[in-house]
Amino acid sequence: MRARQQNLIERVYYPESDGKPMGETDRHRQLMFDLIESLKNYFADDASVYVSGNLLLYYVEGDPSKSVAPDVFVVRGVAKHERRIYKLWEEEQPPTVVIEVSSRKTRNEDLKWKKQLYAWFGVKEYFIFDPEYKLRPPLRAYRLIGNQLIEEPVIGNRVMSNELGLELVDDGKTLRLFNPRMGQFLLTPAEEAAARRVEAQARQQAENRADSEAERAKREAERAEREAERAERLAAKLRELGIDPDKL
Repeated sequence: MRARQQNLIERVYYPESDGKPMGETDRHRQLMFDLIESLKNYFADDASVYVSGNLLLYYVEGDPSKSVAPDVFVVRGVAKHERRIYKLWEEEQPPTVVIEVSSRKTRNEDLKWKKQLYAWFGVKEYFIFDPEYKLRPPLRAYRLIGNQLIEEPVIGNRVMSNELGLELVDDGKTLRLFNPRMGQFLLTPAEEAAARRVEAQARQQAENRADSEAERAKREAERAEREAERAERLAAKLRELGIDPDKL
């Protein structure tokens, strides 16, 4: 009987999509993408940190109706590889940090049902940010104490994530991630691309200057060589006439 139940569980299909869009607006979607990619780059060299977002996380084996799709989440202690879905009973590790990019449609879920669910999972840090600034304050922070996610005040529009080693900062326009050790914000993909363009332009300009200097040096060398040849011809002519060019 138990073997039959196990076989039935193993044959359960867990969809890879819930049919919902990634973000309610372009602003929501862009922020989710920026946070995910910035965190992926930040943890790129740590093989035991997995970063994802908008990925279906199933938390009850055999019941595909029990799922949630955190906007952004980081898991410590699991292998870094691509996943189509996240099965909590297989990974045996809940998300360490979850960030929800809140909206009018999801605000109540983010503040109530999801917060309770994440506490049940054992999520250590939970952050909510509203890029439309309808939620007051727009940045909320919760830490796991016992079996509950307890809110803590966000002072100066920034809060430290001990699990990430980063500060979450509301800069008045959007949510940024700040590395206190380096004293700088993590670059978004667009900022990284812009930095690469500037670097490439500077490298090209340096190469152009080097080429120009080399070309100028070559022309100077050729001119000096021609002058030397003319001087040698003139000296030879003078010697033919019986004149010592060194005494002129």
